[in-house]
Amino acid sequence: MISSVKTKAQQIFEGLGVAPGIGFGHAHIRDHGALEIVEYFVPDDKIKDEIQRFEDALALSIQQLEQLKSKSKELPDAAAEELGFMLDANIHMLRGSRLVRGVETYIQNHALNAEASVQNVLNEIVDGFKALKDTYIASRQSDIQQVAQRILRNLNNTAPPSLNDLDQNTVVIADELTPADTALMHPDKVCGFCTTLGGPESHTAIMARALGIPAVLGINHILGEISNGDPLIIDGDEGKVIVNPSPKTREIFEERAQSNKATLAELHHLRDRQAITKDGVKVNLQANVELPIEVDLVNKNGGEGIGLLRSEFMYMNRDDLPTEEDQCQVFTNMVKAMNGRPITIRTLDIGGEKTAKSLIEDFGDSICSPLGMRGIRLSLNRPDILETQYRAILRASAHGPIRILLPMVTSVDDIRQARRILHSVATRMRKDGIELPDYLPPLGAMIEVPGAALAADSLAQVCEFFAIGSNDLTMYTLATDRADEAVAHLYEPLHPAVLRLIQFTTQAARKNNIPVSICGEIAGNPKYTGLLVGLGLRDLSMGASSIPWIKDRILNMSEGVEQKRADTIMEESDNSRIEMHLKTP
Repeated sequence: MISSVKTKAQQIFEGLGVAPGIGFGHAHIRDHGALEIVEYFVPDDKIKDEIQRFEDALALSIQQLEQLKSKSKELPDAAAEELGFMLDANIHMLRGSRLVRGVETYIQNHALNAEASVQNVLNEIVDGFKALKDTYIASRQSDIQQVAQRILRNLNNTAPPSLNDLDQNTVVIADELTPADTALMHPDKVCGFCTTLGGPESHTAIMARALGIPAVLGINHILGEISNGDPLIIDGDEGKVIVNPSPKTREIFEERAQSNKATLAELHHLRDRQAITKDGVKVNLQANVELPIEVDLVNKNGGEGIGLLRSEFMYMNRDDLPTEEDQCQVFTNMVKAMNGRPITIRTLDIGGEKTAKSLIEDFGDSICSPLGMRGIRLSLNRPDILETQYRAILRASAHGPIRILLPMVTSVDDIRQARRILHSVATRMRKDGIELPDYLPPLGAMIEVPGAALAADSLAQVCEFFAIGSNDLTMYTLATDRADEAVAHLYEPLHPAVLRLIQFTTQAARKNNIPVSICGEIAGNPKYTGLLVGLGLRDLSMGASSIPWIKDRILNMSEGVEQKRADTIMEESDNSRIEMHLKTP
């Protein structure tokens, strides 16, 4: 009797593509081995011993992270530096964070064992994050969970599953991966990874992009549907994982991978070429940067500078505020790495979608509201925070060109107050003998609320540049939260009202002879490039990996043609007709 092996059916899972590329391999399921937390009461005379057991686990956790930090130096420079930063943040949490203090108090007050106390305090913190209902915060809470898991494993003397000795062409499948896990994956063996948790702004996603490993996050049901060794394709471009792909599917993806490879090779030749239209109009292409590790991607893709450096990463996952020295070191290293190309540093934009524990106590719910105490409002309310940032930026500006961008500006007075503080800080620094450039960094406004856009003609008279934040401008103009599934379909950057605000801002800037850039998602989408150039924008800032694609689009367009198309579009009142004009050759 001849036996036959039944071929498994093809399955397609969809998630968030957070690191581009296509990988072909087999599944390696990383079972974190969920820890079973047993809860029991500790006798009064053993409370001190239990707290000591917890502190011993903390000390071991710190030792492990220090060893991992030392080992990370074998990585490429950018990855090593960034992993070091992330590990430092974890070590910081182990040395007196809300989690650590809370556990010690919980053991004392509830007479519970250390494991149960860690879990209970962690649950309280995570519930607080969930109450904010924000994807950015969700990606940050995983850092705290990872630290807690390390403590729990050390309390139980349980080692995490290793990612060493993986076979060639492995696709790692897991509930979640830490940035350290990602950084220590060998790209020659790991051709991709997929997790059930995580988002595009998580540190793990940023590490994956920096190392060039295709990654898909947020597929919450894949672990129950896949087995070790299953053949699969991971598509980091479109956020798909195809398990047991059919021969036809594999052929399609292989053709796409080859096409992508050829296109990227071709675009790579554009790295040192300027983005100039066929009729001679120069467009500056810069990058948006979330973390220092991304500077390598900016350089690799030919970015002409950093058009938006978000400074919030230094404030997240810590109970205190970063010092002047902390910030100065980061800014200086980035300025040096850009080798003379400009960096635009946005001052603290904690609030709304991003919060810091060190500030929540001061401002309560207002800091969590997109309409509350955020951006320049917070900085002017807490000038000590703004002064510290200014001092760090001014010191770093001695090493290369920097611009200072103020977020959530709504009035001329916002700029005037911020400028007075800047000059006051610079005066005191010079009196203290600190060497500063003869000219202070240009001070600009982020145009991201309708009020600022409509007052752009007035703001242009007190600003030295504008940066249009099209994501928030669209959200505030249309009163639509794109993270809310019920109304996300209403979020439309081509809405006539949004386009008119962009046009008005651009015209006001050009009339007053100040630079104006756009740094929202539409800046990195080739579909919109012609329209933006046609509206008069000459500075676009985007994710670093988008730069070659936008440059290719600009090299093959005529500014004159795009200007006429933009004029036609601005006369339209219907989104579908605007879309039609964009698709017209």
